[in-house]
Amino acid sequence: MKKKMMALVLASTMAASLAACGGGGGQTAETTAAAAGGTETTAAAAADGAETEAAQPAGDGSGLVYWSMWEATEPQGQAIQAAVDKFTEDTGISVDLQFKGRTGIREGLQPALDAGTAIDLFDEDIDRVNTTWGSYLMDLEDLAKAVDYEATANAGLIAACREVGGGTLKSIPYQPNVFAFFYNQTIFDEAGITKAPATWEELDAACAKIKEAGYTPITCDDAYITCMFGYHMSRLVGEPKTEEIVKGGQWDDPAVMATAEAYADFASKGYFSDTIASNVWPAGQNQELAMGTAAMYLNGSWLPNEVKDMAGDDFVWGCFSYPAVEGGTDGVDAANYGAQVLAINKDSKNAENAFKLICYITQGEFDQMLSELSIGIPADSNNSEWPALISCVKPVMESMKTRYPWAAGAEANADMTPIIKENFLKLSGGSIDAQGFVDALKKAGN
Repeated sequence: MKKKMMALVLASTMAASLAACGGGGGQTAETTAAAAGGTETTAAAAADGAETEAAQPAGDGSGLVYWSMWEATEPQGQAIQAAVDKFTEDTGISVDLQFKGRTGIREGLQPALDAGTAIDLFDEDIDRVNTTWGSYLMDLEDLAKAVDYEATANAGLIAACREVGGGTLKSIPYQPNVFAFFYNQTIFDEAGITKAPATWEELDAACAKIKEAGYTPITCDDAYITCMFGYHMSRLVGEPKTEEIVKGGQWDDPAVMATAEAYADFASKGYFSDTIASNVWPAGQNQELAMGTAAMYLNGSWLPNEVKDMAGDDFVWGCFSYPAVEGGTDGVDAANYGAQVLAINKDSKNAENAFKLICYITQGEFDQMLSELSIGIPADSNNSEWPALISCVKPVMESMKTRYPWAAGAEANADMTPIIKENFLKLSGGSIDAQGFVDALKKAGN
């Protein structure tokens, strides 16, 4: 049954472009980190749906209503549909599965919930679900304990869900991801680098060897450059302090200048792409990393899937956590890691059945199917075999102890995000120095 179902799903997705957790053209960095790309359901369609469904009572017991962030044609949607079909076949419980797309669910879910629309469960990014929609969530602690859910769950991700849920489990993770440096192992081998860098000094030495071998050591772009700023700051002073600095405009803090000087030094040594200051996503990953001219790129575990067709079958991936810095607060066991999550509407009358469906999606056969189809990380610890393309991510993911939010605090002040982005791109491109970067932030904050 499993092989037959897998074959059918694989066949049905052959014509669709596979999208990993960060795909899709023209997305912002936050959007890229939160979810995979694909055609988005329009906000207008979501609003129409909310109006149509608002008259229905929430969770009337006759079946389940499930709003998903995916499109039906995406690999994630295909795997979820297969899980739902098997759930209904096994239990006799009908499921109204509605694929809303990213825009549809982000703009339509809250109005629909406020209108009393019948929605038993929904999914989206861990931070959006628990923060933006936190007031709509049901406490899942008792439901999880009743089936010993945590026996095979990823302990770190469950802990992350409790952390963002205010100390209570209000969501269940699936399709995990981690943000780290991804690199071309062939370039590392040619340059004589035998060990992935664990410190900033080791990264400096590796970049020098890569440049000597005739390659660009590091590329980036407008979508991810704030992550480089946030990660270095957080390595120095920790993520909470980084957020405090960014939110409060504390640009005189020594960590800001230290971060700027570290990147100015790398820029002066020619370690960054010549086009880094003007790279618009996905130029860095598509035209440089995938094409074999650049060696490293700070990105998410969705990256290998995004560029696999361009990179080719002979591309060998490597992965390492952002290096530690001398005298810093955080080490290589800290990163932005998370997942999409499933949550149950606090007003649902079908909570037990909804949680049962969550188990179908996030455990066993269908968790493995989702991993294989989307080339993603399995959520069930029993599914120990990861897709070969991302096997390099496993030791990094399993080493994580401290969770950063997106961009490691660099985007904690929305008003400053474009200023940091613009000027860190200039800094990395060499058109301004460390003092110029700090001065630009101070000027914008006044």
